[in-house]
Amino acid sequence: MCSVVLSGEGLTLEDFERVAGGVPVAISEHVHERIEKSRAVVDELLAEGHTLYGINTGFGKLSNKRIPADQVVALQRNLILSHSAGVGKPLSRVAVRGIMVLRLNSLLRGYSGVRREVLDLIVNCLNRDVVPWVPSRGSVGASGDLAPLAHVAAVLMGEGDCLAKDRQGRVPAAKALFQADLSPVVFQAKEALALINGTQLIGSVGGLALARAGRLLEQADVVAAMSLEALMGTDSVFADAVHQARPHPGQLEVAAHLRKLLAGSELIASHKHCGKVQDPYSLRCIPQVHGAARDGWAWSKSVFEREFNSASDNPVVVSEEKRIISGGNFHGAPVALACDTAAISLSYLGSMSERRCDKLLDTRESGLPPFLTDQGGLHSGLMIVQYGAAALVNENKLLTHSVTSDTIPTSAGHEDHVSMGPAAAFKLESLLDNLEQILANEWICAAQALEYRRPLQFGPGTERGYGVLRQHVASMKEDRYLAHDLRTAKELLSRGALLEDR
Repeated sequence: MCSVVLSGEGLTLEDFERVAGGVPVAISEHVHERIEKSRAVVDELLAEGHTLYGINTGFGKLSNKRIPADQVVALQRNLILSHSAGVGKPLSRVAVRGIMVLRLNSLLRGYSGVRREVLDLIVNCLNRDVVPWVPSRGSVGASGDLAPLAHVAAVLMGEGDCLAKDRQGRVPAAKALFQADLSPVVFQAKEALALINGTQLIGSVGGLALARAGRLLEQADVVAAMSLEALMGTDSVFADAVHQARPHPGQLEVAAHLRKLLAGSELIASHKHCGKVQDPYSLRCIPQVHGAARDGWAWSKSVFEREFNSASDNPVVVSEEKRIISGGNFHGAPVALACDTAAISLSYLGSMSERRCDKLLDTRESGLPPFLTDQGGLHSGLMIVQYGAAALVNENKLLTHSVTSDTIPTSAGHEDHVSMGPAAAFKLESLLDNLEQILANEWICAAQALEYRRPLQFGPGTERGYGVLRQHVASMKEDRYLAHDLRTAKELLSRGALLEDR
């Protein structure tokens, strides 16, 4: 398994997800010099007696308290212990690994004054599967994701807990380090603060959701195309000339994708001259709506990748000027807003999918047997599949409401505007869970409906979409326990079973 080489630059959403999922990491050789220069500035200015925020002062509202030189190391330890105050269910192993790789990559920018010894320990923990136990709640996403990052940093000191390698429970950090043949580190001036000032909880939870969403966008087009064919819709509305007249990037991409999916469809050709003038919006406007979702996702992705490769702690060490400058790069506003934007954008896919699902089951719209069963009455067919989609669409409406427009001041009012980014990231994660299921429900309905259109051949993309599902979910001849089918279809979409390069 090839390592992902980190340098503080160029970390993509795709490589981030790979490391979060277990791929090892390595540090690029060319960053060593800037790491050493950054650390040298901290040591030099501290030796000269300068008052430096978070290095020889208290934190937040306590920043006016000067710390004696002989207590600077104790200050670092106390910071981690006092801030390890997270609550709630623990984060997943993947999410914590995501936090670790993002914090490591940020530190490699050379603005944080952290010793190579600390960076190497993070690398070794990732590569030897020493994963901190981190409660999910407790951060407001302003002075960094303080509490969750403190739980990660505590493990590097040999404090706190790690997730057990057998995926059951947790083990003391000191034991986990010993079993991995690693030794805890004693943080020196600034290092503890550098490890907890940052947006890496938002980055990890939100980034993992965005990665899943990226896989879902293309697959949503396939499912929608299957529904369009089953509902005897027209493909003329996807003509390139129509979309060049309104050239939003996502709209152009989706229209081109639909033309490819449906090219040569005998089913569409069979009703070219049926006299039907227009399809409903949920069919006719797929490029416009799916395209807008793509554009919103693409913007959010660009924000996240920029944040992945940024220094988000405070204060910032400017090696060239031998200065340490206090600022506010820890504020989660950029990625928090990107999470809210992605949630709104992606919700479009779900609301439109549910409308197509309803039309597939409504005999007045489809001309097919009610609820896609030949024995209506005795059998209910796929009736309740649309209910489930409707319930999840309703829930997603709540999950699109902004949390980042709210703020609750912290630190005795000193931190008087916070981002609430973690809540936005968790909200996006929940919305993605629902969206995968909504599209899975439509996929099952579309495949069942298409069977009534045989023996005509479907488009190449929709024929493949039908075939992939039927490898795992059988055609429904009579009522059966549906929960397994719905879960299977969701799992297939989650892992990208309909992506064309697979």
